Formats: sequence, structure tokens, C-alpha cells
Amino acid sequence: MEVPRCMSTQHPDNARSPFFTDGGVIQGEGEIREAYYAYSHLGCTEQMWDYEGKEVDAFVVKKLLTRYESFFRERRLGEDLFLTLRVPNPRVERLEGKILLETLESIPRSYDIARTLYGDDAPSPILEVILPMTACAAELNRVYHYYADFVGGKERQRCYDMPVSDWVGEFRPDKIQVIPLIEDLEHLLEADSIVEEYLQDKNADHQRVFLARSDPALNYGQLSAVLLNKIALQRLDRLQRRIGVELLPIVGVGSAPFRGNLRPGRVNEFLREYPSVQTFTIQSAFKYDYPEEEVTKAISLITERTRGAAQEIDAATCLPIIHKLASKYAERVTALAPLVNEISKHIPPRRARKLHIGLFGYSRNLDGYSGIRLPRAIGFCASLYSIGLPPEILGLSALTRGELKLVRNAYVNIDQDIADSLRYLNEENLAFLPGMIREDVEAAMDWFPYESDEPHAESATAVLAGVRSGHHSPTIEEEIVRAAIRRRFMG
Repeated sequence: MEVPRCMSTQHPDNARSPFFTDGGVIQGEGEIREAYYAYSHLGCTEQMWDYEGKEVDAFVVKKLLTRYESFFRERRLGEDLFLTLRVPNPRVERLEGKILLETLESIPRSYDIARTLYGDDAPSPILEVILPMTACAAELNRVYHYYADFVGGKERQRCYDMPVSDWVGEFRPDKIQVIPLIEDLEHLLEADSIVEEYLQDKNADHQRVFLARSDPALNYGQLSAVLLNKIALQRLDRLQRRIGVELLPIVGVGSAPFRGNLRPGRVNEFLREYPSVQTFTIQSAFKYDYPEEEVTKAISLITERTRGAAQEIDAATCLPIIHKLASKYAERVTALAPLVNEISKHIPPRRARKLHIGLFGYSRNLDGYSGIRLPRAIGFCASLYSIGLPPEILGLSALTRGELKLVRNAYVNIDQDIADSLRYLNEENLAFLPGMIREDVEAAMDWFPYESDEPHAESATAVLAGVRSGHHSPTIEEEIVRAAIRRRFMG
């Protein structure tokens, strides 16, 4: 199995809507077309199919193989191309727990469909599932063993007068791989320990590990998120060498600098930032806010490069800086939360989704801050950009110049990323924001040279004026979209 370099995802961070949508919102049949488009036109060899936080088509394999039969005869699903399911985590999303079981039960059915096209040597079209908000190896093992014992192992059980396999056929595959998606500070720092424990009784030659980038930025700030990812990648690299199992990281990134700054024009820089990452998420803004030729060229560039060793950084030096930045960032977010929630009401949806359960998106304590509710990372990012406040700079004033030098040593593209975000700063709007925000703006302007985007600033002025007026004018949404198209991402 050649592990993919580019995973197309369903993250709704796009400003422009793709050609195959009705009314601008991707859902239902549009997501089937999207998966085919990512495989056939863009060059992605993997599609994430997200059962977490949204209604989803459980018959995706059947629809893909029947509607695009000639394509999938040439490029076999499960062998040349991959469909990877993101499932709910019952510990966090209790009401969604049985969706996890239903999803696992659907995997053998998808195999049966593939066998009608490929014959008896059919690969399983679904080989792996992603478990979000993974906090320990036991959570991974529950998914792994539930499938092995109660789904793949079902054929060995008897039902009344015969084995289940004689009654309804074999259950293939008999096992699946479980990919941890690790999203919070505590467990990003324990990613290597979680993976090592999970692999203890597995005869695996490789293991994929998914590191979140957007939710850590939402919860701790952009710089903290980058440093946390760097520490996790370094520790996974060391574990890989120690245990002799190839660990293949996935990093979940979007086009906004706050969420990774992975876009067609920044591929080379991004590959330098994360040399040990195997798989990069190709989210909606990357796919739909640039000409198709640019997108396919960028995906080809990622695919052609091979991954290297993880960057060596001084974790002991970085950890106090992470906590310091996160604390200052949380103060800023607490002050901005009412405004963000008000603006987010005007952010146009790009995909049908339900509320994500996360740290700031869920009523719970975080370093002494309780009851703070925010939209998802994309909506949060879109809200602040829409009024000319790049979220990347929040908490930046916590750093001394000496600490900034240390961060620069670990964060290769910090100057470029902050400059990219500062293009969309609207200084006029600062007068209407909490006074503490100016400290971060002044630090950013002092440390990072940038050029302003005046048309974007004009839209940001109009958005904040509209929101402050208290009138739900359609002009607000129009200006939000105009600014997003200018940026080439919604959030």
C-alpha cells in the first residue's frame, strides 16, 4: 500500500462554491461528486469521508463505483485510491456513539459492493477509520477490537441453525486500522506514548497518526499550535526509530495562515515546515478558490516529494512559551467571544454541518476560562478576518524579543505566515475592539513587515459597521463574501 500524500477533506473553508453545488452549500449528492472530482481531476489519492458532526451518505462506495464504473475499474478503490472514514468518538459525542457502530457495520457491505466490480480479488475499499479527539490508546483499541470481534468476527458466530457466514456471506475485511486524531495540548504532547501503547499487541509495519492543526490554533493560538505539532512530530520520529514501526503523520491544515497556510502558492514553504509529514489535508479553499491548473500542479508537487526526518527543536524551551502564549491568547478570545459569535451569524455556510464539540466550542474549563462558546475554527477565523483582525496575532504580545527569536528557530515560516495574515489588518476597526488587542497589533507591526490589502480593509470596515448597527442587513454577508474571495479562503 502506497500511503497517500494528499487527503481531500470536507472542511468548509472555501470562499467560492464549486461548480457542482446547488445553492453554494456542498451536501448529499454534491459530496459524492466532490470525491470523484478529487480523485479524477485534482490528483488526490485519498478522500476523507466525515461521519463526525454532519449528515453523511452511508452508501458512498456503492454510488462511486456504480456512477463512475469505468474510472474505478482503472483505478481500484482500496488499492490505488482510498476512502477513509472519520467517525464520532463516543467519549465526547455521546449521542453520536451508535453512529460509530453503524459506520463500522457498513464496511463489509462496501467490500461486497467492490467485489461485484472487481471480482474475488477485490481490495477492501475502506481500510482505515479516523478517531477524533483521541485521548488514550484504550479508545483506539475499543474501535479496533469492536470491529475485529463484532463486525469482522461476526461470520464465525451461529444464528439459529447455521453460521452467519453461510447465511449472509463473508465479512471482509476481518480487521481495520484505526488512526488517532489528536487535537488538544495534553494529548499532542503524549502522541508518541498513545501510539506506542496502541501498537503493543499489533503486528503492524506502519501506523498513521493524525495531528490536528486548526483546533489547537482555536484553543491555544496559532504559534502554540505550530510548536505543539513540531514537538509531537519530533517525538513520533524518535519513537519510529526506537520501535521499528514506520509512523506516518497526517497534519490537518487549511489555507488560512491561522489554520496552516497550505495553499497552492505556499506548497514549497509548507513542505519545508513539516518535512516528516506523510499526508497533508487538501481542504475546500485549496480545491475551489484557485484555478484548477494551479491546484493540480500543487498537489502533484506534494505527491512527488518524499518525506524526511522531523525537524529537531528544543521542546524544553518551547513548552513554557506555548503555555505563556496560550494564556495570553485565551484572555483575548474571552474578550472577543461575544463579537465573534455575533459576526459568525452572518458567515455563509459552505457545507451542511452540525456543531463541532471541542474545547472552546463546548462548555468546559480551559485554564480557568469557563463557559466560553465559539464557532468552529473556520467560523472563528472567518469572523475575525471579516473585520480586519487576523487571529494569528492574538496573544503575540506575550513574547519578548528573545522568545520570538526562539520561536523563529522552531517555526520556519513564521515571518511569511504572519505577513500573509497582516495583509488583512484593518487598523481603523481597532477603535471598536477591546483595548488589549492593540498590544498584539503593535507587537506584530513592530516585528513583521507586511503590505496592506486596501480593498479587503474596505470590506472589513463595512462588516463591522453593519454588525455594530444591529441591523441584519444582507450587505454584511455580501461584504464578508467579498473579503473572503479576496483572501481566497472563508476561514
